[in-house]
Amino acid sequence: MRAFLFSLLALLPATDLAFAQAKSATKSAPPAVETRYFATLDGFIDGADVILKEKRQGKTVTSAELDVCYAPSKTSDRRDRFVVPLTPNGQALTGTTQTLGSKTPVSVNLQQKPNGETFDFKGVVGIGTATHEINSTDNSDLSEKEFEETQSADESIAQAPKDFTAVSPEAVGIRVALEAASDFLKTLKTENVEVSLSSLSIGCDALRAGKLVINLSVDPERAASVIAKAKAFPGVSAAGWTNGIVDMDRAILFPAAGWRSGDKLDRTKIATTVTATLAQTLEAKLASANWDDVTGRLKMTFKRPSETFPALQLTEVITVEAQVSADKPGGSDRLMLWLGNPSDTTIDENAPPRLSLNDDVTGEEEAEPRSDGGAVAALAKELKGQRWDAESSTWQ
Repeated sequence: MRAFLFSLLALLPATDLAFAQAKSATKSAPPAVETRYFATLDGFIDGADVILKEKRQGKTVTSAELDVCYAPSKTSDRRDRFVVPLTPNGQALTGTTQTLGSKTPVSVNLQQKPNGETFDFKGVVGIGTATHEINSTDNSDLSEKEFEETQSADESIAQAPKDFTAVSPEAVGIRVALEAASDFLKTLKTENVEVSLSSLSIGCDALRAGKLVINLSVDPERAASVIAKAKAFPGVSAAGWTNGIVDMDRAILFPAAGWRSGDKLDRTKIATTVTATLAQTLEAKLASANWDDVTGRLKMTFKRPSETFPALQLTEVITVEAQVSADKPGGSDRLMLWLGNPSDTTIDENAPPRLSLNDDVTGEEEAEPRSDGGAVAALAKELKGQRWDAESSTWQ
């Protein structure tokens, strides 16, 4: 028994030593490396979109990367970008690179200083011969998860929508690699489509993703074919339907029976019905009605006496567009008609000499759409159709 107790006592110093060593090792373990982001830096290059990514061990920056998307010229919407690895040295962050587009040399020399719970950045960024003084204060950093939540995911293209209640039947979106975009756009010259000019602007999101989303308008009856061809083009990663002109509040769902000629829309019958209904609700005479071969829209013009200064006998010209398509891709036994809001102008059609009129309405006046006299409801009745109920998200 005494021998056993003696053995236990002999072990105590070794146990204490091991515990002390473990405790010491715990205290001396280096802090974990984490990634932090500055998603916006005000007071940087004028109008630039800036992202600073840092790897830190405790409070020490071990590496950093500065991503800047900016306008090389104040008179142009064109964007260029540079991504520069920065070498930390105390509070200094320095590095050199060149812009990705114009290959202009770039140098960065920043000082990063804590300011309570935020950070200040001061220094100089040189792009070619231009020097930009940096003075950015009170910047909060984000964790990697927080930063990812601020980045918008591109979900605008529906490659296989169940119907056209969330996307528009004439609106096609195509995501293509930037290096392939020029060649792809050239192929559209023979496709009889309308390309959105604004979608050709290569912004910061496109530069960072390396992909451009090109938006097209096309006759709904040809949209599926255009999408299929686009998907086969090298560099295209997605093609499908997207948001367009259709406003569900002004849409009508009706049976296709009686409104087709073979496998095509009976556009003559549809135009006759739509224009006759609008002539009644607008209390105006039809002046013209034509189907656009590119977009597939029915463009209608009506005329009626203007109530502005009746003694002048002016004419009010009302323009309305409509679109008819299947209610979902791949064909259907139902059709969907969308009727646009009318727009109008006033002209003098009397014998010469005529008044030259400037339709100088203010922005507030333009914000309120012109009345169509209940045309959507009247058309729904004429077509024996249903209207979209936004609250229940169903046709009723």
